Amino acid sequence: MATRSGALQTIGQKIRHLLSRRDFLRLGLGSAWGIVGLTASSQARHLPTPASPHTAGNMALVGHVQHHTNGFDPMHLLVDWDYGEARTLPHGQVVREYTIVALDKEIEIAPGIVFPAWTYNGRVPGPTLRCTEGDRIRIHFTNAGSMPHTIHFHGIHPFAMDGVPGAGPGEIGVGESFTYEFDAEPFGCHLYHCHAIPLKRHVHKGLYGAFIIDPRVGRPPARELLMVMNGFDTNFDGENEIYAVNTVGHEFMRRPIPARVGERVRIYLINMTEFDPINSFHLHAEFFDYYDHGTTLEPTLRRVDTIMQCQAQRGILEFTYRWPGQYMFHAHQSEFAELGWMGKLNVVEPQHFAAALAQAGVDEDWDRRATQGSTVSGEKGV
Repeated sequence: MATRSGALQTIGQKIRHLLSRRDFLRLGLGSAWGIVGLTASSQARHLPTPASPHTAGNMALVGHVQHHTNGFDPMHLLVDWDYGEARTLPHGQVVREYTIVALDKEIEIAPGIVFPAWTYNGRVPGPTLRCTEGDRIRIHFTNAGSMPHTIHFHGIHPFAMDGVPGAGPGEIGVGESFTYEFDAEPFGCHLYHCHAIPLKRHVHKGLYGAFIIDPRVGRPPARELLMVMNGFDTNFDGENEIYAVNTVGHEFMRRPIPARVGERVRIYLINMTEFDPINSFHLHAEFFDYYDHGTTLEPTLRRVDTIMQCQAQRGILEFTYRWPGQYMFHAHQSEFAELGWMGKLNVVEPQHFAAALAQAGVDEDWDRRATQGSTVSGEKGV
C-alpha cells in the first residue's frame, strides 16, 4: 500500500505540472481516485479538451461529497427555513428568536477538496432566517471562532444593530456574545454577512446567509428554493477555483432538483461570490419573471432567461415548465459552470414525482418544506 500511495503521489505531481489548478479541479482530480481514473484513461487516449456547459456529461466534477461529514446537504439547504422560536406579544406582534454561532470548520466543497471555512452554525451558507414583515427579530450571536466577527443584516434597522465596526458593540470578540434586535422590514429576499475587517476575507471564508422576509399578504403558492451563489479560493491567491450554488460544486448535476410539470417554481437567488465582480443565472428552455431584491409584488423584469448580480445583490425568480425533462441552469460565465456552478431541474409529471424525490435522496418532508415554506401560510413557529 505504501508503494501504491507513493506512486499515486508521483503521478499527481506530474499531472499538476501539466495542468493549471483550475484544469486539475475541473477534470475531477481532487482525490487520489481521480488521479487513478485519469492515468488509466490516458493510456488509451489524450487528455480531454475542456467541455462547454452544454456537454455536461463529460465535465462535471468526479465523485461525491460526504454531506454527513460536512453536517449539511446542499439539497436540504434549498428548503431549510429557520423560523426561530416564535411567540406572539399581547399587542399582536410576533417575536422570533434565533441562535447563531460562528465556528471554524473544514468543509468539503467538491469531491476530495476540503476548505477551511468560517461558518455560521457550522454550515455555508448559514441558516436561512425566515419571518414576516413587521416581526420583531432577535438574533443571539456567539463568536466561537478564532477571529472577531459580526452579523450585518441587509435591511432596515437602528445604527446600533448594523453589525459593523464602530456601531453598537462593533466587532464581537472571540468567546463574546451579542443580541441583534430589530423589526423585519422591508419584505423581500435579503441576506446577512460578517462585516469584520478584512471584509473580503470574512465573506470569502463563508460567513453569510439568507434572510427572507415574507410580505404580510403572502405570495402565490409555489415550489420555493433558496440558491446562494458562492465561490471558493482554495489556494488563497485571490482567485476562485470552485464555484457553486449552496457550496458544493456540481451537486445539482449529480442530484437534479425535483419539480412538477405546470407548477410555479420560485427561486430566492443571492450572490455572495467574492473576487469576481458579477455572477449570473441562466435557465434553459424557459423564461422567468424577476423581482429585484424581492421588495415588490410585481416583477421588475419580465420574461428573461438570464440575470446578472453583483455581490450581495439578490432577487426572486418565478417560472413554470410545461413539459417534462431535466433542464439545466448555470452561470453564463462558462468558466464558472465548468468549475462547479451548474445544475439541473428534474421536471416530471405528477405520477413520477415520488421517483424524482427518491432519485435526489429526499422525501415528502422536503417536498412539504418546498411548497409550504411561507411564514404567512400557517404562521410557522408561532
